[in-house]
Amino acid sequence: MEQKGLGASREQWRWIIIVLILLWGRASAQIRYSIAEEVKEGTIVGNIAKDLGLEKNTLKARGYRIVEGSTESFFHVNQNDGLLYVDRIVDREKVCERSSVCLINVKTVLENPLEIHYVTVEVLDVNDHSPSFKTKESRLEISESVLPGLRLQLQAAHDPDVGQFSVQEYKLSPNDHFRLEVKDRGKDGKIPILVLMKTLDRETKNSHKLLLTATDGGKPNKSGTAEINVDVLDVNDNMPVFTEDAYSVLLDENAPIGTTVIKVNATDLDEGSNGEIIYTLGNNVNSRIRELFSVDPNTGEITVQGLIDFELEESYEIDIQASDKGSAPFRTDKSVLVNIVDLNDNTPQIEVTSFSKAIPEDARLGTTVALISVLDKDSGLNGKVICSFNEDVPFTLSPSTQDNMYSVVTKSSLDREKQSVYDVTIVAKDAGVPSLSSEKSITIFVSDVNDNSPEFSESPYTFYVTENNSPGASLFSVRASDHDEGDNCRILYHIFKGGNENNKLHSFNLNINSENGDVLALKSFDFETLKTFQFQVVATDSGTPSLSSNVTVDVFILDQNDNAPVILYPVSSNGSAEGVEEIPRNVNAGHLVTKVRAYDADIGYNGWLLFSLQQVTDHSLFGLDRYTGQIRTLRSFTETDEAEHKLVILVKDNGNISLSATATVIVKLVEPKEAFAASDIKSATKDDKEGDVTFYLMITLGSVSVLFLISIIVLIAMQCSKTTDYTSKYLQDTNYDGTLCHSIQYRSGDKRYMLVGPRMSIGSTIVPGSHANTLVLPDRRRASGEVRSL
Repeated sequence: MEQKGLGASREQWRWIIIVLILLWGRASAQIRYSIAEEVKEGTIVGNIAKDLGLEKNTLKARGYRIVEGSTESFFHVNQNDGLLYVDRIVDREKVCERSSVCLINVKTVLENPLEIHYVTVEVLDVNDHSPSFKTKESRLEISESVLPGLRLQLQAAHDPDVGQFSVQEYKLSPNDHFRLEVKDRGKDGKIPILVLMKTLDRETKNSHKLLLTATDGGKPNKSGTAEINVDVLDVNDNMPVFTEDAYSVLLDENAPIGTTVIKVNATDLDEGSNGEIIYTLGNNVNSRIRELFSVDPNTGEITVQGLIDFELEESYEIDIQASDKGSAPFRTDKSVLVNIVDLNDNTPQIEVTSFSKAIPEDARLGTTVALISVLDKDSGLNGKVICSFNEDVPFTLSPSTQDNMYSVVTKSSLDREKQSVYDVTIVAKDAGVPSLSSEKSITIFVSDVNDNSPEFSESPYTFYVTENNSPGASLFSVRASDHDEGDNCRILYHIFKGGNENNKLHSFNLNINSENGDVLALKSFDFETLKTFQFQVVATDSGTPSLSSNVTVDVFILDQNDNAPVILYPVSSNGSAEGVEEIPRNVNAGHLVTKVRAYDADIGYNGWLLFSLQQVTDHSLFGLDRYTGQIRTLRSFTETDEAEHKLVILVKDNGNISLSATATVIVKLVEPKEAFAASDIKSATKDDKEGDVTFYLMITLGSVSVLFLISIIVLIAMQCSKTTDYTSKYLQDTNYDGTLCHSIQYRSGDKRYMLVGPRMSIGSTIVPGSHANTLVLPDRRRASGEVRSL
């Protein structure tokens, strides 16, 4: 309408101008030119001076010009050459819009005289515009239930050009469902109409893209396009369909809560609410599955919401239901099989099904001690269990025919005395990765069997008993031990009554406490009668059957100073220790007057006698040898010396409590002739007495020598029965400030012996009792044991 108004206004102005021209006559003139739009600046429109019949030189003089404001300044007049030039590019579509004829009126003026000339410039259209659509893309919605024949008016294209350069034709891109009709509305142009030829199916194709092309009449023509999107509106006519025919998934046991198991997906060819899917657990899903799994209603994601334990259930079949949101929703069910993957999450469990807490130490190899079973709830290698001991023990695990059953059996001999209790740790380890293990400790007691004989602490025993012991008092003890326990180690002692006659005799004089091994003497021992003896003690345990062992006990009687010295000479006829010695008065100093002889049944220091003058009339005449008892003159006699001298000799031993005896010797000085006669008579008498004494001395010495030889033979025989080195090792001689002649110590086997005798000096005679004085000294070395079973 605006274009029509603008065209009418211009027509009115044109007629007004014509009227004015007629009124003014010669005062004005009308000139018309035409140019194409979009010409360049400076393009010559026309020669105004020539067309007005004016000289070129008068234009400037008369001030020829275009009246400003009469129209837009598209042109200007050059006063020098009288030409009308384009001052700027003219766009017809902007100046005249859609007018079929586009005229630009220019008013020019000449002065002296005043003349007004109107110049009309027609702007000719050029096909410089292509048809265009207001929106390059439009969207239409058509329900899939609409029948063919539907007509939809489309947006028309716009072309600023006019006439044949405007839109002349519409075309639609090829398709199966739509065609295009064009309606011509005259000056309003052509209108495209979209016609539905075939029923739409949204599930087959939910949208259709069409391309609408508008073409003008230019040569060459120009065109513009617009895209038309036809959306097919859905009708709920399709059921949800799962994308997979079957769902199966593996799930590790102990999966954390929130773990995604699987995501199911269902599609519905419908759209909108009809195609929106909601996922739920099926109606028949039990409560246990509902506790373990949940499904997201929007995404179909199945997640864990409880503890998954392979040992409780190896697989789950979950029914998932997919339904759309249509007014009458369709539903589809699908099963999801969830297989649980076993993880090594269960440690083997060890159970002792049968157990003998105590096993005898003499049990045979392979004896069953315990039966154990091992349970691992895992499966496969995770449930495969291997059992072993974690230390070296005399037992082994023997697998049974049943899986995961073992027997604990002995593999080596047992000895309760070495080890009575075994704390055995059984380790059960599965074959999983990483493997799990558990331990079970059992305590196995080894019961005692009477397989050990009593053992004495020493073998043989050597004891030293002082003579004159109190009858019935305990002398010493023997001790035996038994490594067994209970009655098997309860020991009873008795003295063996067998053996040689000598041992039998001494064993009857002894008694032993059967409980503690204390040995009692039934009578007192006399060293002078018995110096040593031997017997055997038998130790018997209380086991069944009982075992026993014996030990040899060597007893040595120790001497006590219980015998006083006995004077052997001088002895009078009435038995007193008195004698008379006659010597010539003319003897020189050092003359042997006589020799006092004495005997002590004791030995050692107790039998070592010392002589001293207890009483003498003249100390300057006689001297007494302290060790030999010889009485000698110290000087020659004089006439003034008395004819008779009394000497009292004291003989004492060297015991702790010394015992002594005295002898009296009367020395008479006679003239030499008398002395010789008396000497002959006396020597005869003396020879008789000394013959008797010598006889007794010989008997005593013989007896002692025989006893000594027997002892040596017995000792040699005992040593030969042992593996000890029997080479005698002599020790250092011991001297006692000259009072003992010598003491020879020697070792034989496990004993030390010391032979002691009085010191001998020149002229001394052997006194009875000076031989066979053998002391046995204790050796600190422990002897090897001697065990005999009876």
